[in-house]
Amino acid sequence: MAATAARPVPDGYERWACLYPAYINKDKSRAEGRRIPKNKAVSSPTCKEMLDVLSTTGLQVRGERKIYCREKSKEPPFWGRVRVQLKTPAGEAVSPKFRTREDVMLYAAEKIPQLKTRTNPKHGQDGGQQQGKQGKGKKKK
Repeated sequence: MAATAARPVPDGYERWACLYPAYINKDKSRAEGRRIPKNKAVSSPTCKEMLDVLSTTGLQVRGERKIYCREKSKEPPFWGRVRVQLKTPAGEAVSPKFRTREDVMLYAAEKIPQLKTRTNPKHGQDGGQQQGKQGKGKKKK
């Protein structure tokens, strides 16, 4: 299911760490799935943001279309999980900086607020599209 012809599954893939955005979401309680302290968590992270941040670490990272079992909303923005290779098939750490899942979660929560999509949101683009639609409607009347 998860593998495609273009992207074969690496050896030991099933042993890679699974991380859901809820694990680092400051808006979630511990019972709802947050796994790091609230003061280190980030507001409403997405799977894509986690992939963007973790792909720069040198770790092997893959996204999967899964829904976290504790997620109340089943809408597409809440879909996704990230798989990260923390150990080689021999059991050795891939990176000394990322020995545990918590190391990866804390790193992602620290870096997501620094993404361009978070620091420079495109307010003008969305507003321009809505205005353009309204302008077309007025011309037809």
